[in-house]
Amino acid sequence: MLLKETALLRLIGLRIPVLLFLGPRVLRLDQTGCTVVIPLGWRSRNHVGSMYFAALCAGADLASGLPAFRAMRAGHRRVIPLFADVHGEFLKRADGDVHFSCEQGAEVEEAVRQADQTGVRVTMPVHVTCTVPDKYGDEPVARFTVGLTMKRKG
Repeated sequence: MLLKETALLRLIGLRIPVLLFLGPRVLRLDQTGCTVVIPLGWRSRNHVGSMYFAALCAGADLASGLPAFRAMRAGHRRVIPLFADVHGEFLKRADGDVHFSCEQGAEVEEAVRQADQTGVRVTMPVHVTCTVPDKYGDEPVARFTVGLTMKRKG
């Protein structure tokens, strides 16, 4: 677990309380992408014992947005990221701690740079794969495509 990145995630949670409630942890955040885990527990479990839809969406939100946040902290502080749309594909029951992985870190960083330099809104699809490694290994339980849109403030 990356302590500094997880602590920053908790600070973001002060503005978005559901993130504090779900207790996500950052496992990886680098130039290539991001991996976040949300534990399956009473806070994230639905009535059939798998991860609740909203918790899955929150994990996809984090895994797709944290690479943009990383690029913003590295010198593009005027850029605001938002989500334009989301598409989810649910393949199996997410009945364990779910790992949300995005491998488009470099592409997201380039989109943030472009939005900052040009001032024009940049929207890109970001793909997030959800796995439950303790039960299913690398086999996906869900896939999300999130429309990440960024624009420079003012």
